[in-house]
Amino acid sequence: MKPRRAPRSPLAALPVTSQLATLRAWLAFAEKVYHDAGLVLGQVATNAHDEALYLFLRTLDWPLDSDPAVLDRALAPAQRIALREVLTKRAVDRIPAAYLTREAFLGEHRFYVDERVIIPRSYFLELIPTLPAYLPSGLTVRRAVDVCTGSGCLAILLAHQFPEAKVDAIDLSPAALEVAAINVKAHGLQRRVKRFESDVFARVPLATYDVILSNPPYEPSALCDDLPVEFQREPRMALDGGRDGLDIIRRLLREGRERMAPHGIMVIEVGALQPAMNREFRALKPQWLPTEDGSNSVCLIRADRLRAWTG
Repeated sequence: MKPRRAPRSPLAALPVTSQLATLRAWLAFAEKVYHDAGLVLGQVATNAHDEALYLFLRTLDWPLDSDPAVLDRALAPAQRIALREVLTKRAVDRIPAAYLTREAFLGEHRFYVDERVIIPRSYFLELIPTLPAYLPSGLTVRRAVDVCTGSGCLAILLAHQFPEAKVDAIDLSPAALEVAAINVKAHGLQRRVKRFESDVFARVPLATYDVILSNPPYEPSALCDDLPVEFQREPRMALDGGRDGLDIIRRLLREGRERMAPHGIMVIEVGALQPAMNREFRALKPQWLPTEDGSNSVCLIRADRLRAWTG
């Protein structure tokens, strides 16, 4: 799959000894570059200004919460060269900002990322804190699992939410699990989060979970072929859900039902597949969880319905 050729960027005509002397000037220039190059956002920020500011602050090694006065601080020639280089990588090479900085955030939580994993972005940041409301009152969650863990970010969020729980983090990619190990260690959770290289539950010892959570690959294969360059730089196996997007989800439902506690819940992020889920898995009566933007992208399925399901 060949990446699309990026449009010519005005960076090509920018002298190294630019007259862009301050960060404010560079931000204004970067917004024009983002627009002219047709860069696609959504992996780090939703607008060019915020992403460029983040990228430039990290490149300059300035705090992300720097005083706005730094916008007008004079930049040394070496700093201007560094900003030009990182903007070239972003605008011409179309490398996602998170891969350039080697980090991503979910709320206040920082995670290491690189090209071995998808860049964390999930409704689970806002939904994981609500999960106790769907479990029996007063229940202490003892076991949870994140299937298709990637960077390990959601397994780590589960561990933070349920401090008494042991959390399994499953992924088919050994490279992704290497990244997950970095993040588990950074969060001090080596004793509670255990990684498994497995195709769904195939190589995971039998356990009974209170919570099964997954943000699996759910994009239809044909759609993956047409993703913007930035998203094509992410591991395809973390995005491609097969012909209709449901390949991994079907396996998750069938294999997961044997591993759910009687009160257990399975929570799955499915992107735009709500109609397909409601059609194929009507008998499971998936419950669509509310999100701030009104998206119907995450469903909850209860253990009793999944165990009774004959699919």
